Amino acid sequence: MSKKRGKKNNLGKIKGFSIQFFPYSEIKNLSSDERIKKILNIVFGNVILILQGKLTSDEETRLIGDTMAMIGHVQNFKGIELAVISEKGQDSFFGKIKKGLANALAGGDLGAITIIGPATIVKEIKRNPKKIELLLNG
Repeated sequence: MSKKRGKKNNLGKIKGFSIQFFPYSEIKNLSSDERIKKILNIVFGNVILILQGKLTSDEETRLIGDTMAMIGHVQNFKGIELAVISEKGQDSFFGKIKKGLANALAGGDLGAITIIGPATIVKEIKRNPKKIELLLNG
């Protein structure tokens, strides 16, 4: 039998959050304002959002700016953590054209994933070529 030596099990310390996958088709036809509003409404519900595709750079900037403006004005809101993971492979010339055409038809970069979570839950998102680590506050 093994004994726990002074180490307390901290499992279950973070309560009241969920993870939601959101296909790009859910926001594809929305305006930038509507996209940001929809994302913020989800994140305010203590949800870590995994979004297929990625936002435009202007939308990302606006999302971060809007959340920074809300810190201190919205109770218990400490901001968001955001990371975009996209494939950066060495495609051939025709492979790049094919991906570009597919992304243009789909209306966004579907070879990417965006992770957005409330900073009260998500401490850090680490990326490396073989894995994604989502570190939670405990």
